Amino acid sequence: MKSVKYLAFAAAMMGGTATMAQETFITIGTGGQTGVYFVVGQSICRLVNRGTADHNLKCTAPSTGGSIANINAIKAGDMDMGVAQSDWQFHAFNGSSKFEEDGAFGNLRAVFSVHGEPFTVIARADAGIGNFDDLKGKRVNVGNPGSGQLATMEVVLDAKGWTMGDFSLASELKPAEQAAALGDNKVDAIVYTVGHPNGSIQEAVSTTDAVLVPVNGDAIDKLVADNPFYAKATIPGGMYKGSDSDTTTFGVKATFVTSADVDDEVIYQVVKAVFDNFDRFKKLHPAFENLKEEEMIQDGLSAPLHPGAEKYYKERGWM
Repeated sequence: MKSVKYLAFAAAMMGGTATMAQETFITIGTGGQTGVYFVVGQSICRLVNRGTADHNLKCTAPSTGGSIANINAIKAGDMDMGVAQSDWQFHAFNGSSKFEEDGAFGNLRAVFSVHGEPFTVIARADAGIGNFDDLKGKRVNVGNPGSGQLATMEVVLDAKGWTMGDFSLASELKPAEQAAALGDNKVDAIVYTVGHPNGSIQEAVSTTDAVLVPVNGDAIDKLVADNPFYAKATIPGGMYKGSDSDTTTFGVKATFVTSADVDDEVIYQVVKAVFDNFDRFKKLHPAFENLKEEEMIQDGLSAPLHPGAEKYYKERGWM
């Protein structure tokens, strides 16, 4: 296993024999600190670290640039696991879209999927934006480089025959910065591919009058029909101030991925920590409330399952 970091130390010396203890340090790539990816990684690490005395795994989950940054870090061996949108898992494994130039990441492995992530547009109420087409000529935060939201925004623009030049401003702020920019009238709208409810959007609607914007029409219908990793999505009305009605859009799944280079036992123990404590896991964020084990081990997974995950699922009789 080349990507996992080790620390070995002599715990005691008795009669000339060294008793060795070994801790394995694993790192999970997440996303911005206001997003659900960060909570996913932190939650998994919390459950893993509860059992360190049994399996000697120590887990950390730093904030990162998001989906594409996480996949690239896993490929480079800089991280062991990470959270990524289901569409970018597909493209990375197949060497398509953003990953066409570097080629297929054949060693990418799926572990499980998590919550659904609608592609979300929220606009200032005074900006006159009632649907996605109204964004033309506006100031829009499209997401930071390396994030799934920026990459998905580019997919939507391509589907509609638009470019970033169709906006008067296309800013690339991180999720932690976008709500303040909306409230300070530095942008008219922000986009976010994220699980709901979301803290950044809650912040945005509490600091300024803002509305969720539907993302639909023929171009979106075709995008969903042509790509198995997309699905229609609805953000329930009443979840956010200013948006009393349901908002229709499309979305992806958040997925948890790793590399074939990561040891089977490490992935087995991580998966075991989550699913042996599933009720506890579901309480760690409102977006996890309706998760179902049978959906998590198959939905949105386009790379092969890691053998360590497969071993656990077979033990539970799920496969």
